[in-house]
Amino acid sequence: MNRTRRLAALTLLAAPALALGPAVAAHALPSAGTCKVEADSAGKYHLWGVGFPSGTVTYTGSVSGTVPTNAGRFDVGGLTGSKYVVKAADGTTVTCTVVRH
Repeated sequence: MNRTRRLAALTLLAAPALALGPAVAAHALPSAGTCKVEADSAGKYHLWGVGFPSGTVTYTGSVSGTVPTNAGRFDVGGLTGSKYVVKAADGTTVTCTVVRH
């Protein structure tokens, strides 16, 4: 009987912590977007991304700049070079992959 009471008390203490843990963890992690770099027909590069938070993204590579996101998306054309890193407004940094057609 004493053991049953201890387990019941432990359950009452642990249940709120277990229920709160995943909710807190879900908000603590920034969302990671993805970005791609593609060559266009004029020999320049096109950088685009999806899944980023609202605000702006900063891209660095052969050329650097900042562009706004629209519904988590951004799009930049006419770039030189194919290696870019994008930093989102929430601090998330993503290395863009090159798409070859």
